[in-house]
Amino acid sequence: MSEHHPEKRYEGKAKILYSTADPDVLLTYFKDDATAFNAQKKGTIQGKGEMNCTIAAALLQWLETQGIPTHFIEQTKADEMLVKAVKILPVEVVVRNIAAGSLCKQTGLAQGTVLPQPLVEFYLKDDDLGDPLLTRDRLMLLQIVTAEQLARLQDYALRINGLMQGFFARCQITLVDFKIEFGTDKTGTILLADEISPDTCRLWDQTETDPNLRVMDKDRFRQDLGNIENAYQTVQARVLAQVQQLQSLA
Repeated sequence: MSEHHPEKRYEGKAKILYSTADPDVLLTYFKDDATAFNAQKKGTIQGKGEMNCTIAAALLQWLETQGIPTHFIEQTKADEMLVKAVKILPVEVVVRNIAAGSLCKQTGLAQGTVLPQPLVEFYLKDDDLGDPLLTRDRLMLLQIVTAEQLARLQDYALRINGLMQGFFARCQITLVDFKIEFGTDKTGTILLADEISPDTCRLWDQTETDPNLRVMDKDRFRQDLGNIENAYQTVQARVLAQVQQLQSLA
């Protein structure tokens, strides 16, 4: 049998996907590259690939135990994981618990306003168009998801939010908002894909009251707050400690 030579299938801003000997399995490599504002700002966060891969692996594995189907198979290196091959739905799903970022810019809500209930938003995954916010009618018009898939995405988003809010609270971290992506496997089953990490979540340290010091996510890069690596390391340490604690209770 001939040896498999991995082929680059896709390169995004933070990850590269490679083929494996199994057509239903891909290898994801997490990069140290950092981008913001639709890649208008670029930089490097030392060790980010390893930290995000480790955090994402821990969270995706835990979500699987809570009944959320994901693409995760296993973490093979500090900055690599094997995932099920999926066709990514071209929709970014954002869940917001507290007003921050673009929600404040677009609505005038003050940053830090606690929302009366989680807000689920859908954005078109298209860098050239600037990932625009979509209404449900526009989603249907573009025919990028079916009405049934949209209902499933909304349901999963709220379930994932409830689970992760509780998980992060036990880490003394507030889950402000987060972005997730989904894909379909060869049977058409919707799976949580991509990653969950400080790159894709807004996370505030509950042990800090200073609005800048409490930031534990990519906003430190976006806003030039410094100490980015340290913030990601702290998230990783708390997430892994919480996973270990949950495993010992199981």
